[in-house]
Amino acid sequence: MLQAMRNKMHGWPATIVLGLAVLAMSLFGMESYFMSRSDTFVAKVGKREISQQDYQNRTNQLRQQMSAEQGDHFDASIFEKPETKQRIVDGLIDQQLLLQANDDWGLRVADQSVRDYIAQIPAFQVNNQFDANSYRAWLLSQRKTPDMFEDDIRATLATQLLPSAINDSTIVSNEQVDHFLGLLTQRRDVRYFVLPRPSLSDNQVSDAQIETWYKAHLADYMNPEQVSVKYIEVDGSSLKPDATPSDDELKKRYEEEKQRFVQPEQRLVSHILINVPANATPDQQKAALAKAEKIAAEVNPGDFAKLAEQDSEDLGSKRQGGDLGWLEKGVTNAAFDSALFALQKGQISKPVLSPDGYHIIWVRDVRSGESKPFAEVRDQLVKEASAAERDRMYNEVAGKMSDNTYQNPSSLEPAAAALNLPIKSTALFSRKGGEGVAANPKVIAAAFSDDVLVQGNNSGLIDLGNDHSVVIHVDKHVAAAARPLAEVRADVQKKILDERIADAEKKLSGEALARLDKGEAMPAVATAMGAELKSVKEATRQSTDVPAPLLTQAFLLPHPAADKSQFAAVDMKDGSYALLAVDKVQDGDLSKVPPEQRDSLRQQMTQAYGGEATRELLELLRANAKIKINKNLM
Repeated sequence: MLQAMRNKMHGWPATIVLGLAVLAMSLFGMESYFMSRSDTFVAKVGKREISQQDYQNRTNQLRQQMSAEQGDHFDASIFEKPETKQRIVDGLIDQQLLLQANDDWGLRVADQSVRDYIAQIPAFQVNNQFDANSYRAWLLSQRKTPDMFEDDIRATLATQLLPSAINDSTIVSNEQVDHFLGLLTQRRDVRYFVLPRPSLSDNQVSDAQIETWYKAHLADYMNPEQVSVKYIEVDGSSLKPDATPSDDELKKRYEEEKQRFVQPEQRLVSHILINVPANATPDQQKAALAKAEKIAAEVNPGDFAKLAEQDSEDLGSKRQGGDLGWLEKGVTNAAFDSALFALQKGQISKPVLSPDGYHIIWVRDVRSGESKPFAEVRDQLVKEASAAERDRMYNEVAGKMSDNTYQNPSSLEPAAAALNLPIKSTALFSRKGGEGVAANPKVIAAAFSDDVLVQGNNSGLIDLGNDHSVVIHVDKHVAAAARPLAEVRADVQKKILDERIADAEKKLSGEALARLDKGEAMPAVATAMGAELKSVKEATRQSTDVPAPLLTQAFLLPHPAADKSQFAAVDMKDGSYALLAVDKVQDGDLSKVPPEQRDSLRQQMTQAYGGEATRELLELLRANAKIKINKNLM
């Protein structure tokens, strides 16, 4: 009914109906309509809200990550499952709990930590050194200021403060490492035999048995729901500006934006940092200043690097002798920036106080700012003008495409005709996706949405990234359906016979295990069963000469008593069964474990214990926080 109204509400009837609706609102509760309020957040932790945009951004990020990792095996429908949505929201809640704990306990991300993190990003490095030009170019491409990007990094690092502190304070003793290594390198003497496949006395499968099995396992024989879609698209990369800008236009832009083409003054900088704790006492502040003044009084260019390696508390630069590379104005904090650009080449500053502590700054070299001539940047201006024109054309076409397909929700043809765009189509695809645009998670989600699939509307404008958008309309829908019994009859019959064989072999394995437990010799039981007995001495968890299911079970069985083996019947996961004996267990020889393996294991254990401690902390924070979740907005 609503869809019919949507399709037919045009012209003067719509005006009359809308007018009556407005009158009804004014007479029967317009005030309450506007005064009513509903929550718009997905979750709320204390006073902090997690918006639908926050939730959607995280979902899209995870979807893209999983798609890149899993390739053709990626199933976008997993993000429609309630348990997946809940895990995403739980992750966002955990972040908010950690941020609130930071505030409560006075933890913050130091400016120097943010700068160190940015300096280590490979995209901003040239010859393994931070390059301000690369950094600035990237910021321009992302339309971000340094402050905006630093805030993003600070927010990311803030959620790692507590987990990192917990990891750093986690201690794994030598005894714990030895115990784990002992288990890891443990050796076991095992014997085993695989039961031969039994022959069936009853190979007949009736029609009734086939039909009963088929109905009981109908889910195994379903063809998935599928759709094919028609779509129109606008791709910015294929749009061509009508004309190349003239030199006069380029020169005008050059003059208007000349500041962009000025290479800012840069300084090659080294520093020595003496930390001042965030909540330092007056005595701590005085001690830090005294230490910094002593270093500043003694240091000179010849031994600056040596003293930096010895005394600097900036872990990111001390190993490089305090080297910070080439810096320009605005890259560091205001206090550091002001002192840096007040120095001449070769000068060393007195202690400079910043939020991180006291810096002793040495200006090793200076590059003067200079403007690039028009001829040098002309090609760049042409590219930028062309890109800007393509952006304008893309936005114009995409906007018109969106408006037209919304105004004509039941067909793509009016928009295609108005914008001279071809209507393209996809092959049938399931919720796991298809090829071309049908592989995009956003397209898949839209194609199977209620508005598009059930109501029969055009989708909204779907942004595929990189100035590429589509609007889709379902062309064909094939509902999920069971494959006919006649088509799968042979498979069903085979499955029934396989199950009978598995049941018979399981019964035989039980009988063999009972004989072993009663004390009958394993060679005799193997011979009676028509199987070959095999022995492996000192098998380890990494042994390749024992089948994987047997190896797993061998290290789960208890230690055998003297002259009394431990036995088990093992499902080999291929329809067969084996009988296993563990005869002897020996501890690993820890003297053969290389020091680097021990160190690596200690690090892994520290991370594992630290992760568990972080999880317990989050449970405690959750228990003491007021959390509200709106599942209807997930």
